[in-house]
Amino acid sequence: MSVNREIHLAARPVGEPGTENFELVTTTLPELAEGQILVRNAWMSVDPYMRERMHDAESYLPPFQLGAPLDGSAIGEVVASRSTDIPVGATVVHFLGWREYAAVDAVAATVADLTLAPAEAWLGALGTTGLTAYAALTHVAPVREGDVVLVSAAAGAVGTVAGQLARKLGASRVIGSAGGTLKTKKLVQDFGYDAAIDYRAGSVAEQLAEIAPDGIDVYVDHVGGDHLVAAIDALRHGGRVAMVGAISSYNATEPVPGPSNLFTLASKDATLRGMLINSYFHLFPEWIAKATGWLADGSLHTEVTVAEGIERAPAAFLDMMRGGNVGKMLVRL
Repeated sequence: MSVNREIHLAARPVGEPGTENFELVTTTLPELAEGQILVRNAWMSVDPYMRERMHDAESYLPPFQLGAPLDGSAIGEVVASRSTDIPVGATVVHFLGWREYAAVDAVAATVADLTLAPAEAWLGALGTTGLTAYAALTHVAPVREGDVVLVSAAAGAVGTVAGQLARKLGASRVIGSAGGTLKTKKLVQDFGYDAAIDYRAGSVAEQLAEIAPDGIDVYVDHVGGDHLVAAIDALRHGGRVAMVGAISSYNATEPVPGPSNLFTLASKDATLRGMLINSYFHLFPEWIAKATGWLADGSLHTEVTVAEGIERAPAAFLDMMRGGNVGKMLVRL
């Protein structure tokens, strides 16, 4: 092939994004500079943090640029190489998704061993998704033997791993929050949760009080809002909160007020700590060594929701933001 297809950001969304914010663009294949590889992407990831990058504001990652391709995690086969380190035929993980072919600096690519797990797993359980759950529960809000753990967005990419990992780390009870009866059933049946909150069915605080009347020790927050308020109220003395995301506010058009009960953390000698996964990349070898073993013996269950084709990438992103996925949302290219 001599052409490439990419998804560009056509307009910055105000509030909830739509398909009009994206454009499918046909370009020529990128030419390689010395030290680069040409990757034919097989899979790409869509993730909640990408919504924040659609704002024209600096953050821990630069904003997406109008009229330019988006980016994010992807995996594919090297079809041309000007690198002495990565040969043609290797499978690599990199950060130039949202396109069918990518010219990647070899130093920014990681060779994936497909004998350990299939390609898509390297964007999910063996990628930053799994690492986020591991870092959150071992370093940011570490689980101790006998803890009661709460995870929001528990049917999502990180949440499905986090519930099972909390159990492996010694939690006595693991509670997940998700939207709808299908997801809450799957949390208990497939992902190791003891109980589940359906946030669409009523008050999160009331459901949590019923499920965990004696409180919780650890909360992994992907939602913010009413979930964070309820978790802070339910924390026991010395409780820990890992603030991973706040998807409830990503489409807000005005400043979102903080929890009114934040100072409760002081009286409980509790901690709330934010995390950027970039700060925990040094844990990747440790995590992959553990996770590949668990995937092989079946004790770590994963699921993916798959959209087919680059043209479906915007819809996959929008579906994921609306909770239309179980486990990792991926686009097969």
